[in-house]
Amino acid sequence: MAFPVLFLIATLSPHQNKQAQTQSHLIHQAATCAVENQAFKDGETITYKLYYNWNFVWLSAGEVQFKVKELDDQFHFSAVGTTYKSYEWFFKVRDYYESYVDKKTLLPEVSVRDVEEGKYRLYDRVTFDQDKGKAFSLRGKSKETAEMAKYDIDPCMHDVLSMVYFLRNVDITNYKKGDALPLKVFMDKESWPLKMTYAGKEEDVKVKGLGRFNTIRVSPEVIAGDIFDDDTEMNIWVTDDKNRLPLLIESPLSVGSVKAVLKDYKNLRHDLRAEVK
Repeated sequence: MAFPVLFLIATLSPHQNKQAQTQSHLIHQAATCAVENQAFKDGETITYKLYYNWNFVWLSAGEVQFKVKELDDQFHFSAVGTTYKSYEWFFKVRDYYESYVDKKTLLPEVSVRDVEEGKYRLYDRVTFDQDKGKAFSLRGKSKETAEMAKYDIDPCMHDVLSMVYFLRNVDITNYKKGDALPLKVFMDKESWPLKMTYAGKEEDVKVKGLGRFNTIRVSPEVIAGDIFDDDTEMNIWVTDDKNRLPLLIESPLSVGSVKAVLKDYKNLRHDLRAEVK
């Protein structure tokens, strides 16, 4: 995939080396297959500004906005990413992701990716049958040309967007530095393992334009390939409160580096107690 504005989601996908998980202490707990939502609510909207560093110059590249809508027995998550016009001489992105998840488990039932990244086009609508271990992917360069295929999947399978909200609800009370949570995500016609490593708490972290926060830092694996090298380490700082709101994301790329900074938020479920007054 070409360089994505929605790296907030897409780069949370697992490393292509499926043996990597055996190298760390993994936390195995029954709750990782289903969690009760305690972190977000209907109407939550969070916006991030994306920066790309190229030849020691930080460029304002674009924005990505996440929204939550509560339905009868589902949550609808959406994420829309666009590059600024001032950046599009370099690369143009129009990405749309959405996920309909079971309200009780936060596991996906339907996932949609509709992306335009430079000359790259993809439409992929995946319907999950979690009970029967099947995924049905309607995939092509456009919705009109997409073709259906069926895939076997493991239990407790996520898409990249459902995984973001799922992880905000994982109880890390008893985690120690270096502990890692194994998850699985279905993306690009394959099931991938994911390892999210807990890196500990960090206080008084500055977020440009918003202030300072007490945080929890986590480090997910990323896809090694055109975008990331094998030894790439992504870092994500989230609020050390009940919201578990992602504040800052940083990662080197094969060429340059990238970061996303929380720009705006509204309709959080809890008071933002992690903010340092």
